[in-house]
Amino acid sequence: MSTDDTTASDEMKRKFKEALDKKNAQHREGEAHLDGDSQVHGTHGAVTKREFRRKSG
Repeated sequence: MSTDDTTASDEMKRKFKEALDKKNAQHREGEAHLDGDSQVHGTHGAVTKREFRRKSG
């Protein structure tokens, strides 16, 4: 490999790393809601045991 090829690949790696860092920084901003408590704590409605029937015919 010549020095031009290694310089180009180093430049490409640097660009990808910068893009990945930018993406990860934006992703981390949206995780603040995980510190809070959800308003949904259980399900409501009828609590019945499921009944399974064999198909006849």
